[in-house]
Amino acid sequence: MQKELTDLYNYRKDEIKKRLQDFHRVPRDEYFYEMAYCLLTPQTSARSAEKAIAALKRQKFHERTIDPLPFLHAKDYYIRFHHTKANRLLLLKDCTPDVHSVLSDKTLTAFERRQHLVALVNGYGLKEATHFLRNIGKNEGLAILDRHILRNLEKYGVIDTIPRALSTKKYYQMEGKFREFAKTITIPLDELDLLFWSMETGVILK
Repeated sequence: MQKELTDLYNYRKDEIKKRLQDFHRVPRDEYFYEMAYCLLTPQTSARSAEKAIAALKRQKFHERTIDPLPFLHAKDYYIRFHHTKANRLLLLKDCTPDVHSVLSDKTLTAFERRQHLVALVNGYGLKEATHFLRNIGKNEGLAILDRHILRNLEKYGVIDTIPRALSTKKYYQMEGKFREFAKTITIPLDELDLLFWSMETGVILK
């Protein structure tokens, strides 16, 4: 099974590396919408979250005082728990300056940045904070343990079963196992993450 995985990686490697380079090139003035995107994705498809963010951008949500709720559902997309997430988007505006300070602090490791984000952003757990850091090219080997990743970790025998819930301790344990597996098959963790996503969805999304 691992040969099948490495063969697929070699086939998609260039596309995966290009996508990671795209993340590194995200400008600072887009960070707010990347943070917002990662608030919307839990329990919602990436495509729907992208469409909602596009609608919020058109309304200049970051700069204007508007209610985001009407933009979290439309005929062609739907954000689950949109009332809660709309409130979190409003709160996000208040903590954005502190987030930028954390991201600019060169004394912090990626692990420490993630801890700060979890504390600062209402609605962020370890998964969402890591997702945001990855989407701006700053996760430095931290793992996004969403259902796509966990299914594949189980498939390849990295974990025995998919846990019903991920406590902080369990997240770190799973992340460590993911990191060791990536090292064993000599595929960088960030690239293996996108490979697993593409295996689940058919495309390399963010």
